[in-house]
Amino acid sequence: MNIQKKSFFSLLILLAITAAGYAQNTNVGTNSPYGRYGYGILSDQAIGASEGMGGISYGLRRSQQVNPGNPASYSVIDTMTMVFDMGTSVSVANFSDNANKQRYVNGNLDYIAMQFPIGGKLGASVGLIPYSKTGYKFGQLKTLPDLSYTETFTGTGGLSQIYGGLAVEPFKNFSAGVNVSYLFGNYNYNRLLSSYSEASMLSRNQTSSYRIRDLKYDLGLQYTIPIKKSESVTLGVVYTPAIKSKADIFNVDANINSSGGIDQLISSDTLTGQEFHLPHSFGAGFTYAKTNLLLGLDASYQLWEGVKYPSLLDGLDDNNRFNNRLRVNAGGEYVIDPFSNNFMERVRFRAGLSYSNSYTNVSIFDSANEQTFKTGGFNEYGVTFGVGVPFLDMVSRRISTLNLNFGYKLLQPNDPLMIKQQMFTISLNANINEFWFFKRQFD
Repeated sequence: MNIQKKSFFSLLILLAITAAGYAQNTNVGTNSPYGRYGYGILSDQAIGASEGMGGISYGLRRSQQVNPGNPASYSVIDTMTMVFDMGTSVSVANFSDNANKQRYVNGNLDYIAMQFPIGGKLGASVGLIPYSKTGYKFGQLKTLPDLSYTETFTGTGGLSQIYGGLAVEPFKNFSAGVNVSYLFGNYNYNRLLSSYSEASMLSRNQTSSYRIRDLKYDLGLQYTIPIKKSESVTLGVVYTPAIKSKADIFNVDANINSSGGIDQLISSDTLTGQEFHLPHSFGAGFTYAKTNLLLGLDASYQLWEGVKYPSLLDGLDDNNRFNNRLRVNAGGEYVIDPFSNNFMERVRFRAGLSYSNSYTNVSIFDSANEQTFKTGGFNEYGVTFGVGVPFLDMVSRRISTLNLNFGYKLLQPNDPLMIKQQMFTISLNANINEFWFFKRQFD
């Protein structure tokens, strides 16, 4: 077996090991209380350099960048190249309402992906990317006429996807591709009643948990319109069919002792065959590209309204739980001269903007009247800046890129009783360009 094949299988093993660990830590990277509803905080399939350009992906077509946002892009890779991409991030989140403020710091392994040629005009990609994340902890002191206690809500989990994709260019400038993803994740929701003013009372913990395992498909098309030799416009569309998954919900209600173990089991039951559906999703976008400039615009629409989800988990129903979600991304990249001998002239500068509305509503609690009286959502605004720093691989003599992105997101609620969220993120991504698929010649 040659070096290239050994390295390829080593990367596949690394991907499998990473998936096993990633499945246990999908809640890392978010502390948002909005993760309590639906499937948590949604992630978009823009990775690497795309993050620094506001998340554009539908019309993005580059031979040295993995782009799972549109699987049609895989066919652009040349027959001698393998691209390996991995990203991490650190974020600082600030939460505030009319009376309180809180800050969290999180770190996360964001994704791992690679892209390689199959032959001719056929390209492929495999990877592990997030779909959604849940990780929250909040609560309050409750006071009754003859008793006081602390009520704390915590939740962990999220959905991840291991994908494999193929793309083919059946005729010049037109490409079609598909991703098949194994969608998986575990969710755990807890309500803890503790710190009773009556010392003889035991803490009480109520838990609901479930797991999802299903297949997800993404179908993509791209068409490139040449303008000049080094100038073109690429149009892209992506469609993701709805998923109608079912899962069992495990409920446990128990009194617990000071060490956290079950002292008395109050109730335990399993609700089988509960419906957990995901929506149809449509996306379209374009990029304008020339030697030193790229500009792009994306828009996606997800049909969340009426999607099935168990009411017992959030107290909402199919009529007021979800909203159809519109997301718009715009961004670009500029490099002075990608072929210059001057290092600074080869550094790529990126910037982008994004907007989306919330796909899920939340219950609004009025603390003055001690009641939940309506539901509400939020709008999300984002701005990103990034740089792509080229570096030379001393072994393969190929040029790879280190991408550094800075992002700011504002979740602006549409009701003053809801929580405002601001998040600052720094992400680091290594885009390794390997010269793999060739036969060495020896004298």
